[in-house]
Amino acid sequence: MSLRSTLERTLPTAFHERLSQLLWPVWNTEQRRLRAPLRALLPTVLTFLLLAVLQTAIRARFEHPVRELLELTSIAVVLVGAVLLAARIIDRRPVRGFGLSFDRSWWHSFAVGGLVATATNGGALVVSLGAGWATFAGVMRGSGDLPFVPAMGLVFAYIAFAAAWEEFVVRGAMLTNLAEGADGFVSRWMAVGFAVAFSSLVFAFLHGGKITHVSQYGYYLIAGLILSGAYVLTGELALSIGFHVFYNFTQSAVFGLGHSQRTPELLAVDIVGPSRWVGEEGLVFVGFAVLGGLLLVAYIRWHDGVLEINDRVPTYTGR
Repeated sequence: MSLRSTLERTLPTAFHERLSQLLWPVWNTEQRRLRAPLRALLPTVLTFLLLAVLQTAIRARFEHPVRELLELTSIAVVLVGAVLLAARIIDRRPVRGFGLSFDRSWWHSFAVGGLVATATNGGALVVSLGAGWATFAGVMRGSGDLPFVPAMGLVFAYIAFAAAWEEFVVRGAMLTNLAEGADGFVSRWMAVGFAVAFSSLVFAFLHGGKITHVSQYGYYLIAGLILSGAYVLTGELALSIGFHVFYNFTQSAVFGLGHSQRTPELLAVDIVGPSRWVGEEGLVFVGFAVLGGLLLVAYIRWHDGVLEINDRVPTYTGR
């Protein structure tokens, strides 16, 4: 006998109704799960706080390279734990309901997202070198105490788990639940548009530590819109995660264009141009990020034959 049926048998009807009224703002009795705003925010808030505590403790106690290995492990554990917790308790939807199907088609789209991101950063490098805003300084540098290949592998894994965490909490959990919660109160386009806008603002806020001027938030807002667009048009996080992972990795570790991330570099490049153009949030990167987004849209149009909101995004499918 379930706890719910036991309570229904033993508690007076009036008390049960009063309890339901009190819980209504936070609990959906019909679907037996939390309300949409809580489902949208809890995975982000809880995992962000947990990661902050873990990373602070690790960095205070350990040094390179053990520190990076422990941070990588903590991100991986928190990510997997967040997906399972959301699926089973907070959101009560299957893992694939967050855009994580992990089938053959999913991995194909993940690879496409990675290729587009690599080409995007390759184009930014060519323009930066051609304009004299960057100079070539060597190859395979900056691995520190580790051999170059293991160092690159560690950096890739770290970036991959961090980017996958961002995509899950901001797009898979937050955008999905905001769109689902607003759908029915407003038109589907408005519901998804609101979810995309709000989650993109949160995405930009999460990168506030890199910002030195308020105008630089625009770069992260554009990135959030690109990644959200790929998700709402496909109902899967494959393109978004693939693009996000390889964009971050190739920008810093392959093409040497990163500033906030200190990583080994396959191509070591010195940035000598104005930050307005070739800073990490410079106009060159903004332009190529937009181009990358257009390429993702073109791929979706070619692959699916149509550009429209995928029904899986604003629609709840229970476990």
